Amino acid sequence: MTDWTEKYRPSTLSEVRGNDKARGKLKKWADSWDDHRKAVILHGSPGVGKTSAAHALASDMGWPVMELNASDSRTADVVERIAGEAAKSGTLTGGTSGRRLLILDEADNFHGNADYGGSREVTKVVKSANQPVVLIANEFYDMSNGLRNACEDVQFRDVSARSIVPVLRDICRQEGIEFEDAALRKIAESTSGDLRSAVNDLQAVAEKTQRLTEDDVMTGDRDRTEGIFDFLDDVIKNKGAQESLYAAYDVDETPDDLLNWVEDNVPKDYRGDELADAYDYLARADTWLGRVRATQDYSFWKYATDNVAAGVAAARRYDHGGWTRYGPPSYWSKLGRSKATRKKRDAIARKIAEKGGFSMATARRDVLPFLSAMTHHCKPRDVTVQMAAVYELDANEVSFVTGSGADTNKVQSIVEDAEAMRAELAVEHSGGAFEGFASGEEDAAEGGAATADAEVGQATLSDDSAERSDDAATADASDAADEAETDDGQSGLSDWM
Repeated sequence: MTDWTEKYRPSTLSEVRGNDKARGKLKKWADSWDDHRKAVILHGSPGVGKTSAAHALASDMGWPVMELNASDSRTADVVERIAGEAAKSGTLTGGTSGRRLLILDEADNFHGNADYGGSREVTKVVKSANQPVVLIANEFYDMSNGLRNACEDVQFRDVSARSIVPVLRDICRQEGIEFEDAALRKIAESTSGDLRSAVNDLQAVAEKTQRLTEDDVMTGDRDRTEGIFDFLDDVIKNKGAQESLYAAYDVDETPDDLLNWVEDNVPKDYRGDELADAYDYLARADTWLGRVRATQDYSFWKYATDNVAAGVAAARRYDHGGWTRYGPPSYWSKLGRSKATRKKRDAIARKIAEKGGFSMATARRDVLPFLSAMTHHCKPRDVTVQMAAVYELDANEVSFVTGSGADTNKVQSIVEDAEAMRAELAVEHSGGAFEGFASGEEDAAEGGAATADAEVGQATLSDDSAERSDDAATADASDAADEAETDDGQSGLSDWM
């Protein structure tokens, strides 16, 4: 069956339900674009019609659309190449006005240059665009100040149930579905202003009947009365696939959390083939949840819930009576214990990503493990110093990467040498800015001071030699202590890549 949210997507702004003020402001922005030439941010809750309004506007204006959404690669080079070029020049595919509309979906999920590498490029695009640009965002204040200040903004509010009901009524008539008005009101009121979810819920119920009644909607309504432990008993021990699915509707948990609960507790009862089949269904659920995260299309949640609840129940082959001690997902406690470690890892990855010009995911997955292996226990020392200098790492960060103790003489000396290397490079690239200062020092040092230095130089040389011998012995002892450190002492780096 065709997705009704796409089949009945509005083709003009006048067909977009609710948000009259926002639609008027958006149309005014488009009509006056040649005067202000600014991008616009459409922001509001998921499912309220932001993307539909952008496409409908393009249809009204006769502007072809180029869209970059969450499923596309959105690194800096991609944004610059695709979005930048699209926003700068009209082409043969331009509309009657020579304009095209660039739509950037999920603009609040550009997390700066260190993450996707795209936030700074998006800001550059909207500032230099010669074509209209619409950015779609759920959370306006999750976007950078620079990006927000470079754009106009239009807020889309949740659609009222009164505006949702006529949409559902029109869809039912076009699909030939008989309905009770009370049933449509029930769907509209239960979706909390999310028009897209209301259409999805209507389609889900309509697949089972040709006459939609209030009772039909009630069966799918989540009353949030069932506890999570009752749900686990239902799915793992007691109920069939369909009943388990209905039980999932009654639990006040997201599909992500349901997956974690079932995944951690199903091995306490299932064994062998039934456990393997259960994990196969959980893997499919995780795939659907990944698609939700990538596209922000929450209609895929229902497929994840189908696999978590009905799939795991269907995998059961044996009776599992008695009482089982179910517990919260260990994944949650693991996240709590590792929070500080992950925070430090991400801080280092952010520095690496900013210097390298790639994403934090690449820094965490590819670069950081390589640096850790290459500088294990700070060997070779010169490479470790260069790493600390290039990425401006402090002692704790050097310790995290190398596995050596942050308080050891070795790490402290590496950080000091790295700071000296950065200072030396700064002077080297200063273009002679410090020459006058250096010349003044040389003038002050001329005369008797130079003679005195010559007289004490020989004595000082022998003392320095002795001190260097002592330092070498200390460094060797520190190296030996660090080499005795185990891999478990690497601040959890290998565990949290």
